[in-house]
Amino acid sequence: MVKLLGERPEKGSTPDSLLALHAAGYREVRSRLGDGVVLDAGCGLGFETVSLGGQGRTVVGFDYDAATAAKAGSTFARDGVKIACCDAVSTCFRDASFDFVCSSHLIEHFRRPDLHVAEMARLLRRDGSAMILTPNRTADFENPYHLHLFDQAELAETLGAFFEEVWVGGLDGSEAVKADFASRRQRAGKVLRLDFLGLRKRIPHRWYTTIYSAALPLVYRLMARNDSGGATGITADDFNVITDVDDTTLVLFAICSSPRPPKSTKRPRP
Repeated sequence: MVKLLGERPEKGSTPDSLLALHAAGYREVRSRLGDGVVLDAGCGLGFETVSLGGQGRTVVGFDYDAATAAKAGSTFARDGVKIACCDAVSTCFRDASFDFVCSSHLIEHFRRPDLHVAEMARLLRRDGSAMILTPNRTADFENPYHLHLFDQAELAETLGAFFEEVWVGGLDGSEAVKADFASRRQRAGKVLRLDFLGLRKRIPHRWYTTIYSAALPLVYRLMARNDSGGATGITADDFNVITDVDDTTLVLFAICSSPRPPKSTKRPRP
């Protein structure tokens, strides 16, 4: 059974603005693809992964959760998408296997995000490119699954250690999107204020993630029921790529190329 963890967008339960944000991110990745083999890291249920296909392209995805990978694989097998189950810091693929690598809202899930970046560089062919989307540190919601958030400068520095060419801009929303995010952030703040003793910060982290995963579907149904199912009218068209990032920019969008030669390092668990 595939569980909703708050990190796998699902139509009908995930707010429209989040679905649109993910769709817009994949649209921008798709617009920068050419012929070749494309890898979608942390592909989840594969609904956006399949959109990366096209004439002259082979699409491969992977997810760390076996049930999720199996569901994605069976759903999109007829579309020619191949799905594997592996870890994003130590995948099951050979060096230089891909012309393009997409990492959408994944890098923030590691205590050592540099290990994920190193793996992307290992998998990428010399003339390929990697594209990374991740929440902007100053605009993100509190989320126990987000273990390391970046600002523009830190993301550029981290990526630059493994790629010779790095560009970091943003994926930002319209005024309607910003208002939607602000409203949901305000409502989430009210819920968090119920924990006036700050117990969520004192209990073991795995307990917090377990409680969060169990509570999120209920919160979506009760507090965000008017935010999903198309009720807001927000779509991917409400998002666009920008160069000038500020504290209100919702998502960072990076493009990297020319992977540096790998270094021999010990790789602790993320």
